[in-house]
Amino acid sequence: MNSTLVERRRRHVVVSGVSSDAHTWNLVFLQLLLEEMGHQVTNLGSCVPDRLLIDECRRLRPDLLVISSVNGHGALDGGRMIALLRELPELRALPAVIGGKLGVAGAEAGSFGPALLAAGFDAVFEEADGTEAFRRLVGEAPPALEAVSPEPAPGTEAAPPAPVSPAGVS
Repeated sequence: MNSTLVERRRRHVVVSGVSSDAHTWNLVFLQLLLEEMGHQVTNLGSCVPDRLLIDECRRLRPDLLVISSVNGHGALDGGRMIALLRELPELRALPAVIGGKLGVAGAEAGSFGPALLAAGFDAVFEEADGTEAFRRLVGEAPPALEAVSPEPAPGTEAAPPAPVSPAGVS
């Protein structure tokens, strides 16, 4: 059977921590989750300076930017970073989300969502939200490759494969 591989679209996602957050386990978790969902991930790591993150987004042209924070400085660092990113015409339309522990006071401080949305994020996932809303937003990617059998031209028959004889047998 003659078949051709056809690439199906999947998202390229950049995952990053904020500039002051040295935690990495959250970034590894997000990378594994996104890869399990079928997406290609570039993980920039922890303590990424705003300018480096923006330069990498300009260079890589991802389909989605995911920012994660565990240290409680996500609202402060993320708000500053997204404002800088949105100043650039080529990155204004880049979908960007942020989640995790966004403030040091926790849930009693209230929601950071409205301020971060106003600053330029497309979605905000607070610490207690879990992953379901994030998974729905990102969505499952289609399989990366799909085998497709070409249709024979009208009036032609596909020839059966030639038999293969074992080595040394004539």
